[in-house]
Amino acid sequence: MVYAYMRQVPGFPHLTTQQSDILAFALRNELNIDQEVVEYATKNLLLDERKDFEAFLQTMQDGYTVIVSSLFLLSDKVEELIKVINCMLSHNVNLWIVDSNMLMNKETSMVEIFPLLNALRQEEKEKTNQIGRPKGSKSSSKFDIYQREIISFLRGGMNVSAIARELDVSRSSLKDYIESRGIRELVEGAWMELNPSEGERDMDNIVLICPFEKDKEAKERKVS
Repeated sequence: MVYAYMRQVPGFPHLTTQQSDILAFALRNELNIDQEVVEYATKNLLLDERKDFEAFLQTMQDGYTVIVSSLFLLSDKVEELIKVINCMLSHNVNLWIVDSNMLMNKETSMVEIFPLLNALRQEEKEKTNQIGRPKGSKSSSKFDIYQREIISFLRGGMNVSAIARELDVSRSSLKDYIESRGIRELVEGAWMELNPSEGERDMDNIVLICPFEKDKEAKERKVS
């Protein structure tokens, strides 16, 4: 199973940019993408708050492949990123990093991973002095709170005018938002929205040995 993972968060690169980079990379490397996975949030949440992402990681199985346009999209915090990488590698997942043209798996040495983590640490330091948004990023919008509904309506065949009436918002502003976020292109593609409300995923055949499961077990022991 090959997943293209993208993340929509204010201040991060545009989804269509991520999608374009991943598709071009997959074509060059003769990788057939089975599913596009898009994680949505109206702000950059801490890893412990991203329960849908945690659930996605726990569905990983031996030999799965995940492609991401940049490593920092998994998390822009080094400590969290190490946790995510450990989880993927513990499930023997192949992680392709497009902008680094790097395959990360169990055979990858820490010597290869450290430069990427050090680069992220440097970016973390520079963020405090940065003015403006990163190139290719989008600021937050008042429509972000309606994003899931907009996607659902578009998938159901509603046009922009009907959605605007349903949400009681300006049609022109909504149209600009949909176009600027590349939402229509994503809806028309083969993607899956991470959404915990869609129900529990089947974990029966998955051996969970990643750090997330260890944290869960520790909490359960503490409660009991």
